[in-house]
Amino acid sequence: MNALYQILHDTCYRYDNPVSLAQQLAHLWPRECAWQRCTERQLLISPQPTTRRDELDVFGNPLTRLAFERPHDQLQVNARLTMEVLARPAPDFNLSAAWELTRNALTYSSQPLSGEWLEACRYRFQSPYVHLKRSFVEFSESCFPPGRPLLLGVQALMEKIFDEFTFDAEATQVATPLVEVLERRRGVCQDFAHLMLACVRSRGLAARYVSGYLLTRPPPGQPRLIGADASHAWVSVFCPVLGWVDFDPTNNVQPALEHITLAWGRDFSDVSPLRGVILGGGRHDPEVRVTVMPLE
Repeated sequence: MNALYQILHDTCYRYDNPVSLAQQLAHLWPRECAWQRCTERQLLISPQPTTRRDELDVFGNPLTRLAFERPHDQLQVNARLTMEVLARPAPDFNLSAAWELTRNALTYSSQPLSGEWLEACRYRFQSPYVHLKRSFVEFSESCFPPGRPLLLGVQALMEKIFDEFTFDAEATQVATPLVEVLERRRGVCQDFAHLMLACVRSRGLAARYVSGYLLTRPPPGQPRLIGADASHAWVSVFCPVLGWVDFDPTNNVQPALEHITLAWGRDFSDVSPLRGVILGGGRHDPEVRVTVMPLE
């Protein structure tokens, strides 16, 4: 079983004053994964960048570096993707070891760790948007009783966040502290992913932030609106037996055919779709339009 999608991701910056110089980093090409493949891709940029370099970042995500050395008062970046998503096998969460055993194995000791474990360790620690605090351990206490299999505990945490938090696009901004999200019980997918990461990592476990897209369905009888979708975010947790397993706390599901993976890192700061530095420009706010359309 598989699913085919066309994805349109349009970003436009309109500046109050001309920008004389700019450097931009774009995470708009999808990762090559066992469960998906990109069959077509195109990146349209206006004005034409002075230089462009496509490479991989430190987490293995495709990264495009753009430099603009001529004055411009607007920047338009349009990504066009055709993605095929393949069915993933459903893991048996009971096969995962007790969460404490995984935590202990991820702790540095005199025994050298294999490459897979070393890679997981980079997602154990605090990152710019995910701080490790006692309050996150306390919030997730009921999900991780002694001896519970790791992935059953993570599943319970996903359900707890889904049940106790309200999706509210006006409640937070990118830099809203997680402790405030925890107190107010409101936020968006990015907040819920960061919160889940904080709870898991605060227990010494490894988890990474995944950015991507999600197929949304219009109300019955209503047409699909172009540009009405948005980027999505979820979490992937390292399990020694089953590898990395994804969880979407915003929707209380395991990502499958309707989730398209773009990039992963420690948190949003590692995989922002477009970010950079500019000289000049004055006040500016990006206009972002995303469309995910299923294809026959």
